[in-house]
Amino acid sequence: MSVFERYLTVWVFLCIVVGIAFGQFVPAPFQAIGRMEVAKVNLPVGLLIWVMIIPMLIKVDFGSLSQVKAHWRGIGVTLFVNWAVKPFSMAFLGWLFVRQVFAPWLPAEQLDSYIAGLILLAAAPCTAMVFVWSRLTNGHPLFTLSQVALNDTIMVFAFAPIVGLLLGLSAISVPWDTLVTSVVLYIVIPVILAQVIRKALLARGPAAFDAALAKIGPWSISALLATLVLLFAFQGQAIMAQPMVIAMLAVPILIQVFFNSALAYWLNRRVGESHSVACPSALIGASNFFELAVAAAISLFGFQSGAALATVVGVLIEVPVMLLVVRIVNQSKGWYELGARRA
Repeated sequence: MSVFERYLTVWVFLCIVVGIAFGQFVPAPFQAIGRMEVAKVNLPVGLLIWVMIIPMLIKVDFGSLSQVKAHWRGIGVTLFVNWAVKPFSMAFLGWLFVRQVFAPWLPAEQLDSYIAGLILLAAAPCTAMVFVWSRLTNGHPLFTLSQVALNDTIMVFAFAPIVGLLLGLSAISVPWDTLVTSVVLYIVIPVILAQVIRKALLARGPAAFDAALAKIGPWSISALLATLVLLFAFQGQAIMAQPMVIAMLAVPILIQVFFNSALAYWLNRRVGESHSVACPSALIGASNFFELAVAAAISLFGFQSGAALATVVGVLIEVPVMLLVVRIVNQSKGWYELGARRA
């Protein structure tokens, strides 16, 4: 992991401070940016989202889907946690903490929006940072690659229906046209463009491909940080009025990360998978495609929405929490392998 990635939480915090300051003292340019929309899509943010997502998707080799059968138990566990557990557990945790436990201290008009943001955060499994987490745990590289490729394929078809279902169950109005547009803009088109670019880079040879990835890799984080500055320029007044909102939104996110990673890790142990598969499985099961979540929240609910703020809280805590999960699975290897042999 690069220094830039390791200290992502620090950069995010600095972007919060800078964004709030800009929003308070020079609001006019940001209000002008907020008005640059076509069909409810903010053009500057749409461009930044593509710069965020495409370099990550270039790493994904959809040809690795042929490896799925080699690790079918780990794949099955991860798919179960990613698509049958995580979105629904987050919807429940959002209802529990946002509507019940913390409701007296949160702005009543934003409760639905906060829950929507949490659902968007949990509805798409992580694509890029998973490769970093897998490497830190000596995870099986082919398993990680095939799992990410499979999740990305499923995401094209499942993201919108799952989000629509859970928003409907939470009694939140679903703007289906905007949701489908978000899927096309932020999943389908970037996947196609990324694979075209990947093919062109690989045609130049593996060394040229690796060099290109190293060069464009920082673009993703830089675009994410620029988006956060814009978002917090709009969110500044709400945050200054209630600074504890971020801490309260972090609670359900933290619980779902630990719950889903532990569930995936334990299930892999029960079915007898190797530790090198269980580690990336647990990490994929717990982490979120927060870049997509931020993009979808802004498209669906706007810069100033509670949904956008909730997804940014996910960005804020992603790196430190996932590094803690990495440490836990690494230190528990002996316990894991003892149980896996018995299974």
